[in-house]
Amino acid sequence: MIKIGFIGVGVVATALATALDSKSYPVVAVSSRSQKSADKLARFIDGCQAYNNNQQAADAAELVFITTPDDAIASVAADVKWRPGQSVVHCSGVDSTDILAPAGEAGAAVGAFHPLQTFTGLRQENLPGITYAIEANEPLLTILRGMTASLGGLWIELKAEDKVLYHTAAVFTCNYLVTLFKLATDLWDGFGIPPQQATQALLPLLQGTINNIDSTGIPQCLTGPIARGDSGTIKKHLNALQKASPELIATYRELGLKTIPIALAKGKINDNQAGELEAILSRP
Repeated sequence: MIKIGFIGVGVVATALATALDSKSYPVVAVSSRSQKSADKLARFIDGCQAYNNNQQAADAAELVFITTPDDAIASVAADVKWRPGQSVVHCSGVDSTDILAPAGEAGAAVGAFHPLQTFTGLRQENLPGITYAIEANEPLLTILRGMTASLGGLWIELKAEDKVLYHTAAVFTCNYLVTLFKLATDLWDGFGIPPQQATQALLPLLQGTINNIDSTGIPQCLTGPIARGDSGTIKKHLNALQKASPELIATYRELGLKTIPIALAKGKINDNQAGELEAILSRP
């Protein structure tokens, strides 16, 4: 089995390295600017050596994952002396393999392997069933597909020009969902319910929505006043926001306008109702 190394020992490295090791992919080396951080990850993996020198980790491995912050990937690729026959793979969702050009020029195969998941630092968390965005040429492409299968995941192959839009979609799905949830709990704070209690109350609603997306799909999973054509409720929402949080009105209007086509596609409102909703939400 191919010997694997990791440069960068953050949350993605922790999840991938421990998961790959559990699937009989030998992770033989990890490196970090902090020896303590490298040692911490290496302790989870039998036979893994920790370094605070990226070159040493690269020299020990046949396939090296660069799992540093995105802004550091290019400098790592440029600073390490790669060798022909080696494979170098970064895990950025937004960058193409172009930032690994120094490795390619040295004769190494280059690729990108982005796990489409959110991570908090636990070992082997949230990996089964996720999708990996892969960018690579053969034979590295087949190797990365095989890793995906071993990890119980799915894969999509992306071209360089696809990466930024792909990553933008991920931000909408994950990061901005957190923002929307925070806005919701802030509104509850306006009537005296603290964030922890608001989270406890709203989280089942969020989970139910996600379950509905999975089970019935879009647009059928859409519920709420726009899905019903309930213009009166929308007016009440806007009036309440004007009093409590006027800075959220523009966000509410924009999200509402983007929701109307989904409601039309569901077939529960007609063009006249959609027009009325649009007029209300477009009003300055």
